[in-house]
Amino acid sequence: MLGLMQRHPLLVSSIIAHAARHHPSAEIVSVELDGTRHRSDYATVELRSRKLLSALALDLGVKPGDRVATLAWNNHRHLELYYGISGLGAVCHTVNPRLSIDDIAYIMGDAENRVVFADLSFVPVLQQVAPRLKGLQHAVLLCAKSAMPEPIPGLALHAYEELLEQAEDCAEWPVFDENTASALCYTSGTTGRPKGVLYAHRSAVLHAYAANLADVFCLRAVDRALPGSSMFHVTGWGLPYCAPMVGASLVMPGRHMDCPSLVKLMEEERVTFATGVPTVWLAVLQEFQSKGIRPSTLRRIASGGSAVPRLLIEGFAELGVEMQHAWGMTETSPIVTYQAAVPATAALEGEDHVKLRLRQGRAVFGADVKIVDGEGKELPWDGHAFGDFLAKGHWVAQRYFNRGEEGAADAEGWFRTGDVATIDPNGYAELVDRSKDVIKSGGEWISSIALENIAVSHPDVAEAAVVAAHHPKWMERPLLLVLPKPGRTVTPESVMALYGDQVPRWWLPDAVVVVDDLPHTATGKLNKLALRAAWQDHLAKTAAE
Repeated sequence: MLGLMQRHPLLVSSIIAHAARHHPSAEIVSVELDGTRHRSDYATVELRSRKLLSALALDLGVKPGDRVATLAWNNHRHLELYYGISGLGAVCHTVNPRLSIDDIAYIMGDAENRVVFADLSFVPVLQQVAPRLKGLQHAVLLCAKSAMPEPIPGLALHAYEELLEQAEDCAEWPVFDENTASALCYTSGTTGRPKGVLYAHRSAVLHAYAANLADVFCLRAVDRALPGSSMFHVTGWGLPYCAPMVGASLVMPGRHMDCPSLVKLMEEERVTFATGVPTVWLAVLQEFQSKGIRPSTLRRIASGGSAVPRLLIEGFAELGVEMQHAWGMTETSPIVTYQAAVPATAALEGEDHVKLRLRQGRAVFGADVKIVDGEGKELPWDGHAFGDFLAKGHWVAQRYFNRGEEGAADAEGWFRTGDVATIDPNGYAELVDRSKDVIKSGGEWISSIALENIAVSHPDVAEAAVVAAHHPKWMERPLLLVLPKPGRTVTPESVMALYGDQVPRWWLPDAVVVVDDLPHTATGKLNKLALRAAWQDHLAKTAAE
């Protein structure tokens, strides 16, 4: 017997329609390229998104299913693109401008983009990729007509504001199957060509529901949320959907992600919640500490993308801010686990409390996790067994775009994340490494993440990276690379002194090298692939000297 309830498709457009109807005046603050602040609200964003939908269909010839590219910062126009493109039934393809020109051209060609929307700061990127993309026909620049640049050969240029001004208002959002593709995001391509992950309306809405649970983002209409996670990567961790779903205001920093600008913006715009990778928050923490001030309204930060170091958790706690650990990836939309207390852990204090918060957290409803051995057998949740970390759920990819069965999840939906983890009896997952980064010394595993987190607790260390270096006896041994903070000096001895008895003695790095720079990927993570290539023979070379 079927239930007698109404059925409405879970569409991304329903989120902004709800926000416009029930939270019309909730504020959207957006920092423009010149540093000025633009102010809007959900009613205005929804109206402009509907007009954009009409312009896409009537002026640019975009059809449902077409992949429409964006090259844009976190700003109000990018928010309108999220809803206008997906609301038509087309696919909002967010392109990461930090990728190489070669990779950008590859993914735009793979996605068969005919139309791209771009901030003015990315015109040089367009000029370089346009000659390599025969299918790209239209470029809409996110500006007024008066700010339009010189023509780009081979592209029809349009001014976004003029396009919207001339567009008809689409009175009603189209209704279609909730399994229709809504957005496309490519991985950063550190292990080969970037791979596309094609999200659905249903998966995006369910992810936003889960992310807004009390033990996850816990956003409310009175919150003012700052997406420090880029909207061109994993849909800004879903925050552009989560905030309007509950009517929370959005404070969007645009391209101005330096720590003085972020601190000033958060303080002046009364931000209560923020997201972003640890490297962003390390700089912000140092800014607060150097100025001797406490955040006036900021109370919670969700951080992921790489392990959150101890000094961030303890440093922000001293400022009255809770640093919340999350885990996910492009293929998981992204949130799968989040750090929150259960009755068995709620009373933990001191060192036990900090150690718990260093873990990536428990699976949120709608997703599931497990660890398996090399033969695929599930391992116990005892906090000691290490295994390959698998995930499945309503917003986890089944396979990649245009890749057939390459890297696909298994028949039960379990997706191999490429991480190695443990899970404790209370369900808290702790990632010990990427499977390709874990150091296998004499047949035993050493966690590069654990060693890096200790190294960055040094007061003069800005960043640290541990890579596997070849060793004649043990096959691999850990090599620690440390980058000093500007104007500071670091000695290998002072870094090694930090380890004490925090790790087994055989985990200790064989050498510490102070470096002038550490390479990063296009998503802000340490580029371990480049580091391994550059440093894997260091121990052998120094032994031979």
